[in-house]
Amino acid sequence: MLFEKNDRIIFMGDSVTDCGRKRPVGEGLAEGVGAGYVRTIESFLNVYYPELNLRITNMGISGNTIAHLQDRWQTDILDLNPDWVSILIGVNDVWRQFDEPAIPESAVQPEEFEAIYRELIEKTQDGVKGIILITPHFYERYKQDPMRTRLDEYGSIVKKLAKEYGCLFIDTQTVFDQFMENHYAAYLSADRVHPNYAGRTLLAITILKAIGFDFGRL
Repeated sequence: MLFEKNDRIIFMGDSVTDCGRKRPVGEGLAEGVGAGYVRTIESFLNVYYPELNLRITNMGISGNTIAHLQDRWQTDILDLNPDWVSILIGVNDVWRQFDEPAIPESAVQPEEFEAIYRELIEKTQDGVKGIILITPHFYERYKQDPMRTRLDEYGSIVKKLAKEYGCLFIDTQTVFDQFMENHYAAYLSADRVHPNYAGRTLLAITILKAIGFDFGRL
């Protein structure tokens, strides 16, 4: 398992990560880390690895693009001194291209997305044990869907950056595609963007497997 005793892990992202987390810093009892995949991850880590005393922090904010992350990276990541940073971002960067096409500045084009992402990694990598890059995903099995096609471009950028900088890469889109071979997308998400409890559980398990979580420990 990647995480070590007393590590602090910050999960950064948009509404998929946020899920009603506590403000200003999403951590602590009850729904401090929100009601989404971060809560599931925290619960599994605390139950299976209580001796590690891991500090889980959720800094996702609903509606964020990577440009928003750039604006708050110093205060919401660097100033909190994490040991690990997990980043799941990109769906709003693409979604705004489709639901707000008349307001181009609300979206983030691929070239800018890559440039900002690269900047954030370079600002962070020397001060942490590792960075986890998670692909933005769309609950749509039909790959020719315009938004799905566009979002796959952003997923490819995340994969390229993970390889270039030696980050842990988690390809969630492939996992969801495999699941949707047997279940319609609505089983995981009503709007194809925000996961329901089943979607959040699958997302959490995918991340846990990637960090070397031992499900046979208990």
